[in-house]
Amino acid sequence: MNSAIVLCVVALAGMVLARPDDTYTTKYDNVDLDEILGNDRLLVPYIKCTLDEGKCAPDAKELKEHIREALENGCAKCTDKQKEGTRRVIAHLIKHKLEEWEKLKAKYDPEGKYTHKYEKELEEVKNA
Repeated sequence: MNSAIVLCVVALAGMVLARPDDTYTTKYDNVDLDEILGNDRLLVPYIKCTLDEGKCAPDAKELKEHIREALENGCAKCTDKQKEGTRRVIAHLIKHKLEEWEKLKAKYDPEGKYTHKYEKELEEVKNA
């Protein structure tokens, strides 16, 4: 009986430790990035939200809440889909919205430490 209880406790502990709650919500992973990036009417409110210059839709608010942490930990809590989406958005901003990209860098990376840290990847994004 005692070994059964210990086994159940160990199994429960394993399940709790293995839970993927160390990732950001996937609730907005199916947002159509192509539609947003291709339409300033949709894109500009996201940018304004992250710059504290406008209202935030729920998905933009979620993004804004995690930007600093994601920069600090290399997007460790991001899903693969979120990492790919981030690369696409950054590439679009660098190529088509450089002024807004510079504002975002000034707000979220004023010392340039993350830009420096991710320089190689940013260079790849610029050339893609």
